Amino acid sequence: MTATDTNAPATPNRNTVRATERRELLLLVGFLVVIWAVTTALSPRFLTPANLKDILIQAAPLGFVVIGQMIVIIVRGLDLSVASIMATVAVLSTSLIDVTPVIFAVGLLLGALIGALNGYLVAYRKVTPFLATLATMIVLQGIRFAYTKGAPGGALPETFRWLATGDIFGIPVALIALAIVAFAAHWMLERSVFGRLLKLYGDSPDAAYMTGAPTRLLVVMAFVISGVMAAIAGLFLVGYVGIVDNWTGRGYELDSIAAAVIGGAALSGGKGSVPGSLLAALILVSLFNIVVILGLSIELQLVIKGTLIILAAAVYMKRSQN
Repeated sequence: MTATDTNAPATPNRNTVRATERRELLLLVGFLVVIWAVTTALSPRFLTPANLKDILIQAAPLGFVVIGQMIVIIVRGLDLSVASIMATVAVLSTSLIDVTPVIFAVGLLLGALIGALNGYLVAYRKVTPFLATLATMIVLQGIRFAYTKGAPGGALPETFRWLATGDIFGIPVALIALAIVAFAAHWMLERSVFGRLLKLYGDSPDAAYMTGAPTRLLVVMAFVISGVMAAIAGLFLVGYVGIVDNWTGRGYELDSIAAAVIGGAALSGGKGSVPGSLLAALILVSLFNIVVILGLSIELQLVIKGTLIILAAAVYMKRSQN
């Protein structure tokens, strides 16, 4: 068999994968357009510039978390500590100093360190991702409440608030930051050696090991990225809300997993899409906003979340059978 014959099957496989991803993206876009159109028909207030801007700003923190969660899922993991990282970073970094660049620097460092701890537990100590990140979540919660004695307080400089709620030429700063991070993450996954190794590991850890890839380091780095993304999300979220709270980001762990899976990530590893994950995150935030706009019971958000988690599980099972 010639070299050309050997390589021939790879092209249709790649084409099939890309075609599937495009089809899934189009379905997500279609679903988003439908729910926006229906809601606008019921309440014209939904499609006003002010409300759309609010949706995009609210979607930014979840978008950051989803990117990190999706990368962890690619390496066959889950990160249940993301919401706790968001709150802990927000509480600690804003209580230390009121200089915006330093707040972000401290927050990113904390997120990276917590992510590295998660990665170490999973990659080197062989703790399952579920248990490792669940334990980290609980430990961080204890540290947070001990540090604040249940009453967090921190300085929020005007520049910090502007980053979370301001805009440049009408475009929210948070959305610009998310777009930059999303572009970098997409390039990393699709174009870089590191991204290809992450997907190779997710497809087959043994195959990745046989190529000489530093498999344990890959897992650690995936969790570090998740920790950093959660830290950024926590800082943007407290800036948007305007207060520091011990429960900042509560529920984001499940929302991010659901969005990542609906957006194209496979819980079995090896597959994930930045555009798909962000679209799914926007759908989630839009649905939560719709509940408010239509004056429905706020408890309906819990019903929506539960339904979306079931939907994510169904989507995963369907992909697994293909």
